[in-house]
Amino acid sequence: MSYNEFPSRLLENAVNEFASLPGVGRKTAFRLVMNLLRRNAEDVKRFGESIIKLHGEIHYCKVCHNISDTEICNICNDEKRDRTIVCVVENIQDVMAIENTRQFRGMYHVLGGIISPIEGVGPADLRIESLEEKVKAEGIKEVIFALSTTMEGDTTNYYLFKRLSKYNINLTTLARGVAIGDELEYTDEITLGRAINNRNPYQQ
Repeated sequence: MSYNEFPSRLLENAVNEFASLPGVGRKTAFRLVMNLLRRNAEDVKRFGESIIKLHGEIHYCKVCHNISDTEICNICNDEKRDRTIVCVVENIQDVMAIENTRQFRGMYHVLGGIISPIEGVGPADLRIESLEEKVKAEGIKEVIFALSTTMEGDTTNYYLFKRLSKYNINLTTLARGVAIGDELEYTDEITLGRAINNRNPYQQ
């Protein structure tokens, strides 16, 4: 069967929506849609409502910008966390990866990306101003640069270093147990846990 010709416009529209997701080709999209068609109406309704609620009701934590069901996430609400240490990450997946190691008990700051001129992402597109304000106001002693070990990640680390080095805090990076070019979310938990525990002072 050609995945460009469909017997139903409704089927085609559903396949097109699934195929618009990253990493989902039309063949996979067709299989997903057909799977939904074989389910009972309640299952499909629940599936649809979960997506609608995700988009309409999700919050981004006012403190660290992590995804949350409330205005302040569970991590920032946890009084047992060390509020003097902030781990700077690129995205929410990185928060999840580090939390899975159970080796870090500080706070987070989600930048929302990394500096990438090729993709048109500059410092103004990231949550850098709020990070600096946090360092100014909250008695932070250490900021950990936990960005991907790529050229873009290193560029962002350097930019953050230039912005924050004027404050009397420790600026550190993950130990190089994380291979060059790796993204944190794809690093195994043991390696990532060791990289956090054995972090080093940032060097230009």
